[in-house]
Amino acid sequence: MARVGLILAPGFADWEYAFIAGTASPFYGIDVRFFAATTGQFRSQGGLAVTVDSSLQQCLDWKPDVVVVIGGMIWEHADAPDIRDFLQASRSSGATIAGICGGTLALARAGLLDTVPHTSNSADFIQQNAVGYEGATLYRSSQVAVVADRIITAPGPAPVSFTCAVFEAAGLSSESVSQFRSLLAAEHISVSRAEELSGSNLTTESPRGGS
Repeated sequence: MARVGLILAPGFADWEYAFIAGTASPFYGIDVRFFAATTGQFRSQGGLAVTVDSSLQQCLDWKPDVVVVIGGMIWEHADAPDIRDFLQASRSSGATIAGICGGTLALARAGLLDTVPHTSNSADFIQQNAVGYEGATLYRSSQVAVVADRIITAPGPAPVSFTCAVFEAAGLSSESVSQFRSLLAAEHISVSRAEELSGSNLTTESPRGGS
């Protein structure tokens, strides 16, 4: 069974891990577990109280196929968890490393974005918040996840493509990933089509009134 370790920190973004945690195990048989640099109880950005009792060392010992750093505003601050050694050790052990939104800053600080194409919330976001980052020339302005050499990065508004990339790295079949992506895209396609039809009706409708 494939293993995915989700790394949470105080103030983690509620929407960025939800698709992974909510679907990986019950629908796709992927073992998902939560870990934190400082274990105990803390709250999400939305105020959800969680208790994470597994440490980063336990994550290393568990040997996940994918390590996922979930974003949150704490990663922009000086008191952000220092997980550089953990990320480097995880990559050395063969794990794919993924970061979304503020989580990309943790990857940048660990030097993991210096040699591979990657994305984040913006180029300035990384340069201003990740001391030692040297991958500016490889930054890609992208609205969806970018995957390169077992490194996955994504901006905060892209949890679906990010989840798909994580699932692919965990070994989920391309057919299952495609079905998952289509399922979550369906409502947006429907809305877009409805807006298109609405706009078409507005432009073709005969004007009322007049002489």
